[in-house]
Amino acid sequence: MSIMTNKRDGERVKVSKSSWAKATRVFAFLKPYKFTYIVGFIFLLLSTLTGMAFPYLIGHLLGAKSSTEESSLDLTNFADPTALIVLLFIVLFAQAIFSFFRIYLFGIVTEGSLRDLKEQTHRRLIHLPVAFFDKQKVGELTSRVATDLGMLQDTFNTTIAEFVRQVLTILMSIVLIGWISPQLAGIMLATVPVVVAMAVAFGRYIKRLSKNSQDAAADSNSILSEALVGIKNVKSFANETYEIVRYKRAIDDVKNLSVKGAIGKAFFASFIILFMFGAVSFVIWQGTKLDLDPQKFNSFILFTVFLGASFGSLSSLFSNIQRAVGATERLLDLLETDPETISENNVNFSLTGDVSFDQVSFNYETRPDVEVLQNVSFETKAGETIAIVGPSGSGKSTLCALLTRFYDPTNGSIFLDGKKADELHLQNLRKQIGIVPQEVVLFSGTIADNIRYGSPECTDQALHQAAKQANILEFVERLPEGLNTLVGDRGIQLSGGQKQRIAIGRAILKNPKILILDEATSALDSEGEKLVQEALDAIMKDRTSFVIAHRLSTIRNADRILVLENGSIVEQGSHEQLINKEGLYSNMTNLQFEG
Repeated sequence: MSIMTNKRDGERVKVSKSSWAKATRVFAFLKPYKFTYIVGFIFLLLSTLTGMAFPYLIGHLLGAKSSTEESSLDLTNFADPTALIVLLFIVLFAQAIFSFFRIYLFGIVTEGSLRDLKEQTHRRLIHLPVAFFDKQKVGELTSRVATDLGMLQDTFNTTIAEFVRQVLTILMSIVLIGWISPQLAGIMLATVPVVVAMAVAFGRYIKRLSKNSQDAAADSNSILSEALVGIKNVKSFANETYEIVRYKRAIDDVKNLSVKGAIGKAFFASFIILFMFGAVSFVIWQGTKLDLDPQKFNSFILFTVFLGASFGSLSSLFSNIQRAVGATERLLDLLETDPETISENNVNFSLTGDVSFDQVSFNYETRPDVEVLQNVSFETKAGETIAIVGPSGSGKSTLCALLTRFYDPTNGSIFLDGKKADELHLQNLRKQIGIVPQEVVLFSGTIADNIRYGSPECTDQALHQAAKQANILEFVERLPEGLNTLVGDRGIQLSGGQKQRIAIGRAILKNPKILILDEATSALDSEGEKLVQEALDAIMKDRTSFVIAHRLSTIRNADRILVLENGSIVEQGSHEQLINKEGLYSNMTNLQFEG
């Protein structure tokens, strides 16, 4: 199930009835705050009612005549300007209070429910299987989720409340203008809403032109950024002219779209002046022909302005709600994606390190027609070191990914200490398996934070000892901040060998029963490889170790070597046994030494 969308933000989104029905389920996150939300809607209603009193009182104030006679203040006398202005300020003060509590209460509900939604979304993402992330771009996924949550925040906080307020304003305005003058109300409803609808459609067209211009500008910025970031490639291929032409075409598109947008905006401004104000003027002209009280006529005009403004905003608000429905559907799809299956059996088991593969076959969901592993079978005893070698794409890393249950076999079974792997508690299983990958991912923070990731509750003494065993102190002691040195974004301030040793330090702290080394030294220079190999030799003692090796010279002392080709084990044995055979391992070894 894909939760991503190709729709650009800001585009009108069409949603089905099922999408609307599904989106209502997000209100479950409002349930703990329902009393606060109900009170907020009461204040919304009060704010709208007092808001409708404003044009009524202003209309009477415009038609009122001041009196030179002194009299006591009578708030029921709508002919007295003093009484009207006092009443008006009372209404404004009440509306200000109601609006404050409306916004405050909706803010409490929104932030609380979104916090719960963010927590549940993060919890679900963390527990989704690796296969899910094989089908999704992580950067796009996190960006999409953040955008969807932000859209829901605006919707819960303002859009729904504003939409309800504008609907109430329209209904009340229609009732009030009908009460003031049914004949003039009919004339107004036959002209102003039509013009407003035309303005909304015109405005949507202008918005689309503006967005196309923004997209073109973003594309041109991307071309500029790529050329500057890859300036060495540009110059090495002598492609300066190519980049200049490419950028010129992009900014020409921006100019053409912007000019088209400017023409549209000019027509829109002319439309508003001619038709919108013309419609209001026509209604006023018709009102002068009727025998209508000036105060009521002024109120009618103001109600008409409120009605037109509310009609104009409904389209944008409804469009925002539609996009929020789409965002809600994507988030609910994510929350309903099946997490990893965690067996409730064998929660507290402790591994010794015996591993057995029995006729294991596997293919990725994204490539169902390609069998990556085919009928793989082998056994290893606790404490043995098993090397896994073979050409690229032969299934080496996949075999180890099955061992950690990042994926489950398509056919066959994996046994750990005689128990089926999928019958063991998943998190406890992974706690007893350590991995030192080829590409180490470091988290933001210090070197100490990244080592401690192997055992967050470890003591400072245990941390220091792990750093020593992993040969981390060899370079850390030269840094001013020592273990408290910040690693930078994804460890950019550290070399490959230094990051590898931090990964080994993590594994040492974890103290696993089974250790997986996935080409941990393949990208290192000779000096870096020597230091990392020393650390690896220390951690591999008395553990079942699986070593995926690119440099065959590093696995000569392995207890057994499994040679994979096209997803099958074609040879297995010790280095001495395999080197003397006319097989794949012997050929690979000879090629490396000859190279």
